[in-house]
Amino acid sequence: MLQPLGFEQRGLNTSLGKIVYYTNAGLLWQDDTAKPERETLVFLHGFGGGSSAYEWSKVYPAFAAEYRVIAPDLIGWGNSEHPARSYKIEDYLTTIREFINQTCTGPVTAIASSLTAALTIRVAIANPNLFKSLILTTPAGLSDFGEDYSRSFFAQLVSVPLVDRLLYSTGIATEGGIRSFLEQRQFAQSNRVYQEIVDAYLKSAQQPNAEYAALSFVRGDLCFDLSLYIQQLTTPTAIIWGQKSQFTGPEVGRRLAELNPQAIQFFQQLEDVGLTPQLELPAVTIGLIRKFLPLLQQ
Repeated sequence: MLQPLGFEQRGLNTSLGKIVYYTNAGLLWQDDTAKPERETLVFLHGFGGGSSAYEWSKVYPAFAAEYRVIAPDLIGWGNSEHPARSYKIEDYLTTIREFINQTCTGPVTAIASSLTAALTIRVAIANPNLFKSLILTTPAGLSDFGEDYSRSFFAQLVSVPLVDRLLYSTGIATEGGIRSFLEQRQFAQSNRVYQEIVDAYLKSAQQPNAEYAALSFVRGDLCFDLSLYIQQLTTPTAIIWGQKSQFTGPEVGRRLAELNPQAIQFFQQLEDVGLTPQLELPAVTIGLIRKFLPLLQQ
């Protein structure tokens, strides 16, 4: 997907296949002063037709002069490998842990989005030594507080063999399908969707075997009730939630945060913003991340 100036693409092998990731490298970010080893920020994208590390590409370059930045395309998405399989929750819990273990030598701050943010909470619960802090946008398991996403009409429809592939190829992995979803469901304001965003999502959605991860997500195979886990979190955490997130509203986010006020130290609602503030209002998202980074380390 799009590779920002001053970043290079690298790869590593996980138990499910090769993960491609982007990291700041080269002369652009170097200076002549002697500094201790930079802290690492790991940016993890959410799931949906055409998702990839592009989702954070308007945000993470702002931190490249001060931090080591790494932003992977998760297995099944973007330029990473797309194994032809039905993806399960454990696949992402495992590969997120493996990715951080292989790329980082000490605790990191993970900045993650939507369902991946909820999965990152579970990784942090099981492996607290990997994380210094979490900054999460709209972290939801999509079946929270007993809601069962897999029973929704669309999830049931996509569970029908052959119909699922047809829906993906004709309704999701097309320019019209991508733009319609972004404008009507993902963003609060459709005029914030511009052609580069559509092109990046479309390129990811049309990768060979891209439908496997996307359909696993849409069927609900990756969804779970985050409220059953979140009280076990000990990593200092800040949450950013778009007020117009259509899939899970901020009232669910506040309920989740209230289950663990010791770990979840900040909950920031953004008015007139949808599911991905990092794409819709990247400058505001950068400002909030900068605000929370030192506060979570006090």
